[in-house]
Amino acid sequence: MSEVPQTDVSRPSALPTANLLQHRIAAAQPALDQNSAEYLDSIEEEWNKKVDLEVETLVDGMVDLVGLASIGDKDKFRVAQESFQAESRAESMIRAANSLLSITHSMKLLLLLSDEAQIAHRRDAELKAVQEEREDIKKKVAVLLDELLKAPFGTESSPSANAGMGDSSDK
Repeated sequence: MSEVPQTDVSRPSALPTANLLQHRIAAAQPALDQNSAEYLDSIEEEWNKKVDLEVETLVDGMVDLVGLASIGDKDKFRVAQESFQAESRAESMIRAANSLLSITHSMKLLLLLSDEAQIAHRRDAELKAVQEEREDIKKKVAVLLDELLKAPFGTESSPSANAGMGDSSDK
């Protein structure tokens, strides 16, 4: 299980005959040299940065809206200015929320279209481990039940007395 799983993630690359934007090809070359796990980690980091940026935009927008909502003596110019600032900030918050919604949708699609074989393998391994654990527990219960049933009726006074006897024999 120390083997790094290989994925079928498509990696963007330029056509061999393309001559446009040579600096982009040079920048993309290190991404092609990465193994699959490093590539997926870099993609995950990009997603995290996008989410952090949009959440920060939402938080800053709320802080600014609360700051603009102060009540006091204001002239018409100040009211109009704050109204414009509030609308502008609300629109940027809407864009950030839509972007987060889009990111969520993309992540759902990535999950749905991901490598189902790996997910099934993990599920089957977990199921096997749970079944083995269940069988071990069944065996232990059967042994304890046999010991309990084989014990003479006169020697058994209470479960706490048996627990005390078990503790002294373990030492």
